[in-house]
Amino acid sequence: MTIDNNDLLNSILTSLDRVKYISPEDIPNIDLYMDQITTFMSSHLHSTARNPGEDKILTKTMINNYAKNDLLPPPVRKKYSKEHVLLLIFIYYYKGILSINDIQTLLGPVTARFFHNGESFNLESVYREAFSMEEKQMQALKADVTEKYKAAQNTFRDAPEEDADFLRKFAFICALSFDVYLKKLMIEKMIDELNTSGKPEAKKKEQK
Repeated sequence: MTIDNNDLLNSILTSLDRVKYISPEDIPNIDLYMDQITTFMSSHLHSTARNPGEDKILTKTMINNYAKNDLLPPPVRKKYSKEHVLLLIFIYYYKGILSINDIQTLLGPVTARFFHNGESFNLESVYREAFSMEEKQMQALKADVTEKYKAAQNTFRDAPEEDADFLRKFAFICALSFDVYLKKLMIEKMIDELNTSGKPEAKKKEQK
């Protein structure tokens, strides 16, 4: 039973290693058609999917819906720029935990201020800075997951032997879920604050 449980923890930690930051250098510097965009996203993010061989990372329908909901600026002559790809990467990570409205609130000011702004500090600069914490976050996450796992292994000591393994996995999942729940609450609170305090693009309009 202990060997199986250690294998579970090792499998989880290994899966975290497959979550890789897409460097701006990995993104082509030429404008891409929609098919090329979906192929690029799939090739770089398929390992993060729950079912890598089946789940779609990005589809034409998704891209059209993002544009329809003002999450993605329209393409130029049906071609998407490198900055379009950067926005799609942000959306990919957000969509699993945030609503469309929340993503609009969060990405809208960033897009309005930095997308194709012609300045040295542009959307790529924002992307690089936002993801610069990734390595430290990943190491901290691994340590936290390991700690929660070990704590879960010490639960249900009085449970029937045939149920103990399942219940400890249940406790582990509960601990991880509660962590996600609390972080989601914090994210939503900050997004609500952005809604009430005013967005950068709104302030710019007031100054004109």
